[in-house]
Amino acid sequence: MKRAEYLAFLLVTAVMTNVVAEKYKPTYESLAQHEAAPEWFQDAKLGIYFHWGPYSVPAFGSAWYPCNMYQIGSNVHKHHVKTYGPIEEFGYEDFIPLFTAEHFDPSEWAELFEMAGARFAGPVAQHHDGFAMWHSKVNPWNAGDMGPKRDVLGDLFSELRKRDLKTIATFHHARNGQRNRDNLKDREKGFNSHYPYHPDLPTATTDPKLRMLFGNFETIDGFNQYWLDQVNEVVDAYSPDIIWYDSWLNMIPESYRKEMAAHFFNHAQETGQEVVTCHKHNDMPMSFSVLDFEQGGRREIHPMPWMTDITLGESRWMYVEGHKYKDAALVVRNMIDVWSKNGIVLLNVSPRADGVINAEQRSILKEIGDWLKVNGEAVYGTRPFDVYGYGTAGNKESSHDGQSAKMEFTAEDIRFTVSKDDKSMYIFFLGKPTPGEVIKMKPLGRHRFAPRLPVRKVTLLGTDIDVVWEDDTYYLKLTMPNVEMNEIATVFKMELGE
Repeated sequence: MKRAEYLAFLLVTAVMTNVVAEKYKPTYESLAQHEAAPEWFQDAKLGIYFHWGPYSVPAFGSAWYPCNMYQIGSNVHKHHVKTYGPIEEFGYEDFIPLFTAEHFDPSEWAELFEMAGARFAGPVAQHHDGFAMWHSKVNPWNAGDMGPKRDVLGDLFSELRKRDLKTIATFHHARNGQRNRDNLKDREKGFNSHYPYHPDLPTATTDPKLRMLFGNFETIDGFNQYWLDQVNEVVDAYSPDIIWYDSWLNMIPESYRKEMAAHFFNHAQETGQEVVTCHKHNDMPMSFSVLDFEQGGRREIHPMPWMTDITLGESRWMYVEGHKYKDAALVVRNMIDVWSKNGIVLLNVSPRADGVINAEQRSILKEIGDWLKVNGEAVYGTRPFDVYGYGTAGNKESSHDGQSAKMEFTAEDIRFTVSKDDKSMYIFFLGKPTPGEVIKMKPLGRHRFAPRLPVRKVTLLGTDIDVVWEDDTYYLKLTMPNVEMNEIATVFKMELGE
């Protein structure tokens, strides 16, 4: 090939590559071309992530410890001074060398998450505290250079991919900038930033490196670019399948959010991935991003797939000494409710600072995994029915987003899912029905929401037991077989066909 032809070939190749790489522009019209919830994501149903970082060291209060320790007079501040000394002498940065993670075993963690039934997993890549859980070149405060001196995100992603699990990285650092320097009302001071700002507090440091931990930038635009550079670094270096954002993403200007999404989607074009972004509230358009509800979910079926993030802890997200955990039955029943309404669950675990996931949480994860091994057919790859179900559970418990993730269900609460080909329908009893009892399901009567195809056979899922059933026009009746029912939730499979 002649030199001129070769140069022309290189030019055409470069142009073609650029076209592929820049399919998505940082505009809502362009980004809306991207599918918000690809099929694999809708099929996955369950993912696991974990709140883990320097804030795990004190194991006190909550994951907001780094914020509250600087709130003079707060319980956390009093605890900090009593345990570690004045904040001027022992600041949040001093927890980092104590965050040793010596028992962190990414292979064992990936195996644990897979055993629990997760189809995707990953870490809180960066919480509000400004500490990156990957080996970052952008953020000097990172797990690769400090504390564990391990690439936590990268090492875990590698092990997850060996098991064909998808990956997720979550970002909570939009609130990390010192946004409350403006003249706000006293009651609003500290709300717009994770770290409270006051000229007399250590968070007001002018140290060039330390101020990056606190998000204490000269200008808010400088912080916004720092926010974007870190997200892009994770995308470019680790290619997550899902990136998920906590509240206050709306504090990042739209232009940066659009750039972030376009970069993520274009990178996925190059790697051949079908990627997902998740957001809360109205922080991103649902045309290309999945809406997440914290510690709860929707009260009705929604036509668009959605997500809820819940924690195994009674209320805490990080490891707190002595904190109680939800039992497996409560967690699974609430997840079933989510799945019946077109939702996906992101379940949080809380490792100790040394990298141990304690026995209580492991026991719950095993129970969840054991239940899914028997009943996973009714979960993975399914879709919501025309009505999610019925029952007596009320909505007294609610979260700030919607229905609480701690709803108490019983065997009187019934939920449905269907296979994608409509040839199977699944009926969940969120508790133990009584053997021999005849259950009349009025919502499945012919004049209401009858199964989409005629019922051919009903079995107790996980067994070859045929279940007596009857369609008397007004009800679809099931006679509970005389066998021991599942302690968590009993599932029946209806085979459908012409």
